[in-house]
Amino acid sequence: MLRQHGKKVEISEIYSAYCEYIEKARRFIEKRGNSEFSEGSEGNALARVMKMYGAVPEEAYSGLTDGRKYHSHAKMVEEMTAFLKSMKVSDAWNVEYGIATIKSIMNHYIGVPPTEFKVEGKIYTPETYLKEYLKINPDDFVEILSYKQEPYWQQVEYKVTDNWWHNKDYYNVPLNDYMDALKKAIKSGYSLSIGGDVSESGFSRETNCALIPDYDMPSAYINEDALQFRFSNEATTDDHGMQLIGYLENYKGLGKDWFLIKDSSSGSRNVGQSNPDFGYYFFHEDYIKLKMMGFTVHKDAVKGLLEKFK
Repeated sequence: MLRQHGKKVEISEIYSAYCEYIEKARRFIEKRGNSEFSEGSEGNALARVMKMYGAVPEEAYSGLTDGRKYHSHAKMVEEMTAFLKSMKVSDAWNVEYGIATIKSIMNHYIGVPPTEFKVEGKIYTPETYLKEYLKINPDDFVEILSYKQEPYWQQVEYKVTDNWWHNKDYYNVPLNDYMDALKKAIKSGYSLSIGGDVSESGFSRETNCALIPDYDMPSAYINEDALQFRFSNEATTDDHGMQLIGYLENYKGLGKDWFLIKDSSSGSRNVGQSNPDFGYYFFHEDYIKLKMMGFTVHKDAVKGLLEKFK
């Protein structure tokens, strides 16, 4: 919105999460329990949910009820999960009843999302707010992936738990092409939603940095084989999504770039805001190369890459 139209807006993240839980529950019921229902999702889920449900401004729906300052959904998810499991036990797969109950649980914990609201004196629905005010086209966003277990230069399924709807639209490219596209995108003014592993010894919340220590793997050895090996043996997991928003090129003439990451995890948000670096990290490009599996970005940022796909 800021890049395309020059407007700073706060879009309600929790509205999209609310809507995605509806779709998770729907698939769980339709698949008779053979579908993932838990917290977490993929970067490209946001465009999918917006296309289905639209968007609302943060001020219209924060999801923070009863004076809460932070989001904590453990009890809500526990209750929703228990309900869906009870449907499985009783073999009572009523979609309408199931979704109504899931909505009721969420309404209790995070409030009822609005069906219309006023922005700059005009009444919008979630659908018209997305189309007429934000002017965001969800179809303009693509997911770039690099993993060797699937053919390169094809659209494939990313086989991780958070791809709960088994999306097969991921553009799978060799690692060097992946890194080139990522660097070109951020240096051209596009931000990226990026996902991967933040449970490594080189990821430090004390220094706000992430790197690959020499004792782990020397930089020269980081390639697509190393990436695939760690993904296959689950040393690399798809456990967190963040936003890549900036870069520092060729730091100290060492030929490597660092990237500025805006994080959304509770460890970044719940520590208070006295720290001026609150919620931000620097990722070394080797860390992204070895530990960040995919990114979501506007299709204009990766035109050259997409042209190589049949």
